[in-house]
Amino acid sequence: MSHLSRIANTPTEEVPTDLVELADVISQLPAEHRATIDPVMTRVMQSARRRRRILSLVQDALSQLRLDMKYLMFDLEATRRERDEYRERLEEDA
Repeated sequence: MSHLSRIANTPTEEVPTDLVELADVISQLPAEHRATIDPVMTRVMQSARRRRRILSLVQDALSQLRLDMKYLMFDLEATRRERDEYRERLEEDA
């Protein structure tokens, strides 16, 4: 079994469908042509997986940032309310 056929069997959520189809087509080529294309295809597949992982990390970071921003906005509003209440008390006492 060639290295390329193992790449073609990777989960499709890791690698775009077009690349999986291309790997299937390449695996049907004669051995001398596969030997030339296999290293390049391997690098392309690894690059696609790496980009997918990076995209996932960025999406997770953005989700966390959005959540953090919501907490910060909540804290800011609470602080403003507390400040306004404190000012009102000071004005009432004065």
